[in-house]
Amino acid sequence: MNWKKITSYAVLIFAFLLIGHFIFSYVPLHQIGISIINLYQQLDNKFPLMILAGFIAQLIDGALGMGYGVTSATILLSAGINPAAISSSIHTAEMFASGASGYSHFKFGNVNKKLLKALLIPGVIGAIIGAVLLVYLGDKHAGYIRPVLACYTLLLGIRILINAFHQQKNQHKFRFYSLLAGVGGFLDSFGGGGWGPIVTTTLITKGRNPKYVIGTVSLTEFFVTLASAFTFFTLIGVSHWQTILGLIIGGLIAAPIAAKLAGKLPRKISFILLGLLVIWWSTKILIKVFS
Repeated sequence: MNWKKITSYAVLIFAFLLIGHFIFSYVPLHQIGISIINLYQQLDNKFPLMILAGFIAQLIDGALGMGYGVTSATILLSAGINPAAISSSIHTAEMFASGASGYSHFKFGNVNKKLLKALLIPGVIGAIIGAVLLVYLGDKHAGYIRPVLACYTLLLGIRILINAFHQQKNQHKFRFYSLLAGVGGFLDSFGGGGWGPIVTTTLITKGRNPKYVIGTVSLTEFFVTLASAFTFFTLIGVSHWQTILGLIIGGLIAAPIAAKLAGKLPRKISFILLGLLVIWWSTKILIKVFS
């Protein structure tokens, strides 16, 4: 018998019982019921679409290593959600979704610990710097970086699509993990997205195993997003709780499913899907910039 696991579960159950006893001792049960009903009545009629957006976005992001922001934003915009609510909500909800995704990837053995160590600290530092500069310099300055980022990822997407129809190449030597993670974290905060498209696609085009790249980048993304979100919370606060809650619920449901799919798709199909997603993401940004 695994006594360590049994002990852990026992402590967890005891903690839940203790918390439950504390809550029900000071808050009457009928009051909790009334609060839940009031909360339900306050929900927007588009709340199910918010959950769906979180589910689909996390399913794509967890399986392919990118696409959470652009997928959720596209669905929410089509549902008529306020654009201002979309931007802040996605960054906040992504913290929870990436945490669930990262844990699921770790559980399924999709994480390369050596790669994780190389990406983690530079990514977090880049995210904090990007968030601080965005708050103090404003969104208009971030607009100059997005076209450059989109051109770079567009080329990477085309390269991945071409590689889908060729035999897998041997892993190339790549020594700039810290720089890559720092730039990816910075652009994710300052440019409104880019961690997955920059880091995942660069590492895959260098010949690294897509399963471990997607899993490791997804786990690192939690810490990068956490650093970014904490910086934004500290400087400007948070709002639009319904959109955030819907995205979180959908993302938590999809995270284990996506992690199980990562690396299970045939190489050719996963490369085609990944390449098309990156090309779509990049083209969408370029069209928005130059229109």
